[in-house]
Amino acid sequence: MKFISDNIFLFGVATVSGSLLLWPLLSRQTRAGSLSITQATQLMNKESATLIDVRRAEDFAKGSIPQAKHLPLETLQASPENAGKKDKPIILMCQSGVDATKAAHILRKAGFTKIFSLQGGLTGWQAAGLPVIKK
Repeated sequence: MKFISDNIFLFGVATVSGSLLLWPLLSRQTRAGSLSITQATQLMNKESATLIDVRRAEDFAKGSIPQAKHLPLETLQASPENAGKKDKPIILMCQSGVDATKAAHILRKAGFTKIFSLQGGLTGWQAAGLPVIKK
């Protein structure tokens, strides 16, 4: 105890540093798990995960991943049950990841348990040279 009182500044720095190191681990539990394109493809093939594109209709019509179900963010907000079964894996995607994170929050709040987001969104998918279809 004398060491702590003699070195209170050092103890404070160590406590703050430890907290900053643990923060990413603790906050990761509240966010959607992020999947690489390979991981997402495996999850769709092995566990029949549903891929949901949350972009606007105009963007979806310009091009999307062939297996994607279109469910705009606004629609998802109004009727999260349209996403599917609450215990089935769901992969959310948008153009870059921002809207997918919002959608994950909505679904988690509605009781969905296996929520993931596609790293890089459609941009990452296209950069990997994977197919995109226009609807």
